[in-house]
Amino acid sequence: MEILKAYLDISVFGILGFMAFIALWMTLERLFYFKKVQPENYHHIELLQVDLTKNLTTISTIGANAPYIGLLGTVLGILITFYELGHQHTLETGAIMMGLALALKATAAGIALAIPSIMAYNGLMRKVDVLSAQFKAHQDLKTQD
Repeated sequence: MEILKAYLDISVFGILGFMAFIALWMTLERLFYFKKVQPENYHHIELLQVDLTKNLTTISTIGANAPYIGLLGTVLGILITFYELGHQHTLETGAIMMGLALALKATAAGIALAIPSIMAYNGLMRKVDVLSAQFKAHQDLKTQD
């Protein structure tokens, strides 16, 4: 239990930090790619879709799972709090509240990562839709000529 207590925060926040780094990295990579992509250079919509949606699943997965990582940290923090209170043989409201408040910071961090990740994913998917529509419009114009 002491190992869990000693390394819980660093583990949970380390994982969330790594997830945040990956989400930011992939979001920036997609933004730079979208700026230079030329939909009219593709010969088939599916090939364009494959290139446009690369890394988007990872961003979505991070956004969907970050709250669960935070929740795991919270549950383990509450477990540690109750375990320590059980060994003290006293019931102090302040100790309980302090332990619970510290445990909840992991969930807050997970949610704080999830919100911008999902927003980035939705914004990038909108850009995928726009670029796909541009491809279709370009193809339609080519067939009319």
